[in-house]
Amino acid sequence: MARERTFIAVKPDGVQRGLVGEIVSRFEQKGFKLVGIKLMAPSNDLARRHYGEHEGKGFFAGLVSFFTSGPIVAMCWEGDNVIEMARAMMGKTNPKDAAPGTIRGDLAIDVGRNVVHGSDSPESAKRELELFFAAGELVEWSRGVDAHVYEKA
Repeated sequence: MARERTFIAVKPDGVQRGLVGEIVSRFEQKGFKLVGIKLMAPSNDLARRHYGEHEGKGFFAGLVSFFTSGPIVAMCWEGDNVIEMARAMMGKTNPKDAAPGTIRGDLAIDVGRNVVHGSDSPESAKRELELFFAAGELVEWSRGVDAHVYEKA
């Protein structure tokens, strides 16, 4: 399988709680490669576009308000099966249903403050990465460690 990319964001609650390093560390320890990262304050327009699939739902305004309530850390991670595996690492959306050992299972309590967002498909990863990263902001680079992460690096 070709390497794929996914969008991961540490939400305002995760940034405020000082969990950025913990979350980055989990992805690095798994063996994924960080190819883009930035601390940013998302605009209302960006948040509305990001969560556009939920527009018209009762929780949309609160979601946008929360996402713009403080800085986020936007990231692009690369690796084999990274979208599916990142979703598993994050755990279920509602932390009460998230397994211990997952990011949400270990670090979150409330569904409205679940610390992290991750793309749920190749299509959403492409769309979200284009929303949060301009052309040229994602770095192409080689890691010597890939031979120790992948059988066929």
